[in-house]
Amino acid sequence: MKWIEISFWICMGIVFYAFLGYGIVLYAMVLIKRIVSKDKLEAKPFEPAVTLVIPCFNEADILRAKIANSKKLDYPADKLKIVFITDGSTDGSDCYLNAWPDIVVLHENRRGGKTAAENRAMKYVDTPFVIFSDANTMLNSAAVKNIVKHFEDDMVGCVSGEKRIINDAADSASAAGEGIYWKYESLLKKLDSELNSACGAAGELVAFRSSLYRDLPEDTLLDDFMQSMQMAASGYRIIYEKEAYAVETASENVAEELKRKIRICAGGWQSIQRLSGNLTMQKTPLLYFQYVSHRVLRWTITPFLLIAIFILNMYIIKSGSQFYMTIMVAQVLFYSAAIIGYILENRRVTFKPVFVPYYFCIMNYAVLAGLRRYLSGQQKATWDKAQRKAVTLN
Repeated sequence: MKWIEISFWICMGIVFYAFLGYGIVLYAMVLIKRIVSKDKLEAKPFEPAVTLVIPCFNEADILRAKIANSKKLDYPADKLKIVFITDGSTDGSDCYLNAWPDIVVLHENRRGGKTAAENRAMKYVDTPFVIFSDANTMLNSAAVKNIVKHFEDDMVGCVSGEKRIINDAADSASAAGEGIYWKYESLLKKLDSELNSACGAAGELVAFRSSLYRDLPEDTLLDDFMQSMQMAASGYRIIYEKEAYAVETASENVAEELKRKIRICAGGWQSIQRLSGNLTMQKTPLLYFQYVSHRVLRWTITPFLLIAIFILNMYIIKSGSQFYMTIMVAQVLFYSAAIIGYILENRRVTFKPVFVPYYFCIMNYAVLAGLRRYLSGQQKATWDKAQRKAVTLN
C-alpha cells in the first residue's frame, strides 16, 4: 500500500505544479529578479518600417471590419505596410480586397494552410519587422507601437501580443472557461517574459524580426509557437506585451472550442517532437525549465496523471483512511460538476461554477484526442475555422 500512496502523491504533485505550482514558483523567481535587477531603460521613440500580414481563408464576411481596424492603428502610415494573403479562398475575398489600392493582396488558388501562406507572404516582406494577425481578431490602436518598441533590443526576436476573450453573463461554458484560462495564461506569459523569455507566442497577434524568420514545413500545426520557440532556442528572447492585444469572442460552444483545442494539442505533440533536438537543458537551461513547466507537462502527461490519481485514490480508501476518503469525495464532486456543466451546456443553461470544471476536463480530454490524431496523422495543416460571434473594437 505504501508504494500506492507514494505514487498518488507524486501524481498529485506534478498535476498541482503543472497548473498552479509553476505559477507560484515563477512569481517568486520574478520577485527575486526585481530585487536584484533595478535597471530601467529610458523609453525612446522607435518607429521602424513594419509589415502587417493578415492570413485569410474565406473571411469575406469580416474583411470590412478588419480593414477598418487595421487602418485605425496608431502608427505612421508611410511605415506600415498592410498585406492580406487569401490563398485557397473561394468566397471572393481577393476581389473585395483588390478594391483597396493601399493594401497588398496575395492570392493563389492552392490552399496549403496557414503555415504555407505565411511562408509565401514572407517572400514579399521587405521591412525589418513583420506582424501577423488573424483576420477574426481586432487590435487596439496602440498595438503596433507597443510591439515594435521592444525590438530596439537586438536580442529580442519575437514579441507576442495578448489574446483577450470577450464574453458576457449569457455566454456558454466555452466562454466562461476560455476567458478564465486566457487570463491565467496571460499572467504566466507576462511573468515568463519578465524572468527570461515567454514560452511561445499566440498567432492572433505576434511579431518577428524578419531576418530571423525561417520557413517551416507546411504541415506545421502551431506555426506561431514553433517559429517563436526556434528563435528562443537560438538565444533570442520572446517578449510578451499585454498592451498590444487582439480581441476575439469565445467559440460559439464547447464543441467548436473542442475542435480548436484538439488541433492545438495535436500541434503541441508535434512541436515537442520537432523541438527536442534544438531546445535542451544543456543549451538553454532556464528557457528549458520554463518550457517544460509551462508547456510540456500540460501538453503530455497531466491527463494520464489525473486518471491515475482517481484510480490510486480508489485503492487507497480501501484502508479506511478518512483523509483519503475526503480527497475521493472532492474528486467525485469535481467531476460531477463537469458532467453537470456538460448537461447544462447542451440545454443552453448558464451556471458558471460548473462550467470551469467542465472546461478543465475538456482541455485534458483534448490532450488525449490530440495525441491520437497526431499519431494517426489525421490532423492536417488546413482546418475549418471555429464558429464565433462577430467582434468589434471601439
